[in-house]
Amino acid sequence: MARSIVHTAALIASLAFVANARAEGLAPYEIIGDGIAESLTGAPGDAARGRALVLARTTTCILCHSGPFPETRFQGDLAPDLTGAGNRWTVSQLRLRMVDAARFNPDTIMPSYYRADGLVRVGRNFAGKPILSAAEIEDIVAYLATLRD
Repeated sequence: MARSIVHTAALIASLAFVANARAEGLAPYEIIGDGIAESLTGAPGDAARGRALVLARTTTCILCHSGPFPETRFQGDLAPDLTGAGNRWTVSQLRLRMVDAARFNPDTIMPSYYRADGLVRVGRNFAGKPILSAAEIEDIVAYLATLRD
């Protein structure tokens, strides 16, 4: 019995180490004021790829948001309309909202797409790693910045 407890404790410790190692794989970024000024990848994103990501059901953007997507039925109404997002927020502000929306509203239902620590209710497939890659964040930010009234 004692051996089983030691083995279980060792397994839990090793899993915690793996989760932390994955989290440490995130690109470093600096929050300045209400945004992240520098690209997570060191390069601008691709707006066309960003639009495709916003419309993909896997990112869940349009489950909560609506926007200028006439070809997409069943858009959400739980979060702000993305029409004019490029007018309302700077690229820096958009980037921080994608990385960690909870910084603006701790009770938000929007996922922190580029965070891996301190999260609750995380699906097994996402434990210890971000939902989106740095490149995907940059692509979505590039697209949202083009949405002007």
